[in-house]
Amino acid sequence: MAIARLKDLHNEEVRVVIVGAGPAGTRCAETLVAAGIRPIVLDENRRDGGQIYRRQPEGFRRDYATLYGSEADKAKALHDSFDRLREQIDYRPDTLVWSLTPGQLHCVSQGRHTSVDYDALILCTGATDRLMPVAGWQLAGAYSLGGAQIALKAQAVAIGRRVVFMGSGPLLYLVASQYLKAGAEVAAVLDTSPLRKRIAALPKLLARPAVLFTGMKLLAKLYLARIPLHLGVVPQQVLGDAASGVSGVRVRTAPGDSLQIDCDAVALGYHLRPETQLADLAGCRMRFHEPSQQWVLDIDEQGRTSVEGVYAAGDGTRIRGADAAEHAGRLAAMALLQDMGQQVSGEALAQQRRALAVMEQFSRGLYQAFPWPAGQAGALADAAIVCRCEMISAGELRDAVRAKGACEVNRAKAFSRVGMGRCQGRYCSQVGAEVIAAAAGVPVESVGRQRGQAPVKPLSMLTEDIKQVDEVSP
Repeated sequence: MAIARLKDLHNEEVRVVIVGAGPAGTRCAETLVAAGIRPIVLDENRRDGGQIYRRQPEGFRRDYATLYGSEADKAKALHDSFDRLREQIDYRPDTLVWSLTPGQLHCVSQGRHTSVDYDALILCTGATDRLMPVAGWQLAGAYSLGGAQIALKAQAVAIGRRVVFMGSGPLLYLVASQYLKAGAEVAAVLDTSPLRKRIAALPKLLARPAVLFTGMKLLAKLYLARIPLHLGVVPQQVLGDAASGVSGVRVRTAPGDSLQIDCDAVALGYHLRPETQLADLAGCRMRFHEPSQQWVLDIDEQGRTSVEGVYAAGDGTRIRGADAAEHAGRLAAMALLQDMGQQVSGEALAQQRRALAVMEQFSRGLYQAFPWPAGQAGALADAAIVCRCEMISAGELRDAVRAKGACEVNRAKAFSRVGMGRCQGRYCSQVGAEVIAAAAGVPVESVGRQRGQAPVKPLSMLTEDIKQVDEVSP
């Protein structure tokens, strides 16, 4: 619906839908409620909080310090805010938005299909793990960092008896320290980023000295616990077999030595990637983000997308962390209120923008300190699996480039089936683009990005609802 039309409606008549109940979605809803709007909040999780502040299941009694560590106060503040909002919003948990058409969201909740109409849509969809394949990562016992964290928070279990954490970025150390605190055996932390990158990034990281200090404390806890920690490694292989799963990992250390560590589980991750599938289906414009080397939503400074009536906030736009997501959620709500003709405090806007500017500087420092290891994609052995859903190897993808001229990701997808599995390319499309770029000898941004398709995630349907879903599928 056009913005001009929004101005003609009374607040109570505007159907505002927020997708996501994490930090961005909660602060967005809070701002709208304060302005007299009762939004619909859809969330695929069973409880609010998002991934970083994911609430433990009902009946669990772990305290905040145990569950969230250094972020306990922030988690409790967000949860308390959401609890106060519950009677003032239309909250629909356990609801997956799997597709959208103009003015309507298509959802599934507990196996039943539903449709939700909207006049204005605010996407607070968060992020997922960004993964770089390594030979053997398809074995049972290989998890993403986010998956390892969910197991600990939502099921109170570790992913293995002896776990290796491998990748790069703050989440690597956070999840490793959470496992250590929970009493799990952390076999090693293996970081692909060398120390010199962190030293060079210090001027940007000092934009948020308290956060930098928190990260240093996490690192100190791992050292004090005598956890083997290696920087500047090059992952070579996840060891094991199909019958028994993961049995270890092998890397090349910074000095060039081969290092093998025995384990029965490995958690992998390289920062995060924004969940942009719904925005893609809505027709929102994307742009290539140079610091993170990935495609992100093209939004203005308040969260307006290129599609009228569609806004976005939080890590679903660019990865800046939970604190930034809260500010971005408020800004997106303010943008909508302005577009509806409501007065918004100039000082309130300036305050949120100033906070985000600091966090943007810090996030650029993180990307400099913990860079995406694009070179690993080009160095993958031909037999290494890139797409775990379809079991497509790096060699098959390279063949699509060299033999069939598929130098664009969607064309390569058509020839090789990379990205056609259950995850819809959420975990393999970015590294697939890196493999294509390396094989074709071109910059990764020139090979494009995989277009979003519905359903954006796997879903379960009751038999009587399948026909209804077929009617709205593209």
